[in-house]
Amino acid sequence: MNITVYLGSFNGKFKVYKDAVRKLGYFIGENNHTLIYGGSTVGLMGTLADSALEKGGKVIGVEPRFFVEAEVQHEGITELIVTETMAERKGILIEMGDVFVAFPGGLGTLEEITELMTLNKVGVIKKPFYFLNINDYYEPLKKFFKQMVDEGFLEREFYDSIKFLPSVEELEKQIRKIHNK
Repeated sequence: MNITVYLGSFNGKFKVYKDAVRKLGYFIGENNHTLIYGGSTVGLMGTLADSALEKGGKVIGVEPRFFVEAEVQHEGITELIVTETMAERKGILIEMGDVFVAFPGGLGTLEEITELMTLNKVGVIKKPFYFLNINDYYEPLKKFFKQMVDEGFLEREFYDSIKFLPSVEELEKQIRKIHNK
């Protein structure tokens, strides 16, 4: 299974993020899944790729040329796909993924997962996605989505389908359910 993970190019302030991303990488590698991610060697992105590789996983990075020119690409991954634009990168990440995970991250993470959510909502694609809510990171976003429902901007059914998972272990259960179908 191709697991696309959106996540930060920073480590965050708390060790819990790095520990959790390492667990996620180990899970991907140990279970012969393929990690699809942004292609960087820095921050949580680099730790995730290194962890998946350490356990024998296949890792495919998708990175725009300007990041390659800034020399932040991961040289040790299985494959690096270089794009000309961020939009092209996002399209490839979506096309290649079977399941999508928003790990704690910044604006890029939020942009990528919400585009995927929108494509699911309007029926362009039907692919499962999850928010990995480590350290309750996504609680404010969950509350904001609920406000969208309360104020008539988002259907309750779609809101109810959004999964905020508290741990890598809960994510593993969800992925095993999908994989064993």
